[in-house]
Amino acid sequence: MSTETPSSLRTLGKTDIQITPIGLGMMEFSGGRGLFGAAFPPIPQDEKNATVRAALDGGINWFDTAELYGQGVSEASLAAALKAAGKSDAEVVVATKWWPLLRTARNIPITIQDRIRFLDGYSISLYMVHQPYGFSTPESEMDAMADLVEAGKIRSVGVSNFNAERMRRAQAQLQKRGLPLAANQMLYSLLNRSIETDGTLEAAKELGVTIIAYTPLASGLLSGKYHKNPELLKKKSFIWRGRMQSRLEASRPLVQAMEEIGGKYNATPAQVALNWVIHFHGDTIVTIPGATKVRQAEESAGAMKFKLTADEMARLDELSRKIK
Repeated sequence: MSTETPSSLRTLGKTDIQITPIGLGMMEFSGGRGLFGAAFPPIPQDEKNATVRAALDGGINWFDTAELYGQGVSEASLAAALKAAGKSDAEVVVATKWWPLLRTARNIPITIQDRIRFLDGYSISLYMVHQPYGFSTPESEMDAMADLVEAGKIRSVGVSNFNAERMRRAQAQLQKRGLPLAANQMLYSLLNRSIETDGTLEAAKELGVTIIAYTPLASGLLSGKYHKNPELLKKKSFIWRGRMQSRLEASRPLVQAMEEIGGKYNATPAQVALNWVIHFHGDTIVTIPGATKVRQAEESAGAMKFKLTADEMARLDELSRKIK
């Protein structure tokens, strides 16, 4: 059995930033304010503290948040949790994102002050443009981001949800400033593999850009809990429930295979799914599963403690490709 320890680190793009293959997504910490805050129930800060501590204890060294996640609620909650865990700025890596909708690149140097304030002493190792839907070109956005690097306000620049063409434009502009494009955060899992066929993954590998996979468990479908108890779907919204039900039976052979493979490693189907994501394409893809509970953070961190064999990854690859 091939194993690896939680201390195994990867280089973020072509920077000098070292991250674990699995980070912790902070979207669920949004509750209470803003667009995303309305979508998530507020979590008491002591529970957030315990969740972040569990991730840290499991070996995770980085956390992904965003302006959109509660307009600072997630960022401030993360900072408070890291302080409660006794972690210094040098011990952790924090990524956050600028929201471009209805804005231009001129907003980037203005709102960075809010990001710095909410993160309360924890520096921004990676700052990303959250979506490709702003009123400025990628070139203008990258220039504004490069200015922040030169001013010492962020360490590296990334994007999120950029297709191959837009990613190449971002990379080319940053190169003019002597900087690499560090990351592109994209939807990716065993049930969402479009980046493999639309050129995004190919471009990332060519440019040396790290792909940060979000929603790696397909909103929980790959955990197997809905296959075991379909009644749980009734608690979800109508739109979400309909989408999940349509893929429930189609994904059952894949989940059963993950359960079988997981037995070898004393791992859950979710851990097997995460392990596949961080290893199937070598070191190119890392991932940021979210967590609202301690056990979820522990489970995600535990997915770094083993490595699937090439045959096991190929088997899951084949079963995944059969799902429409």
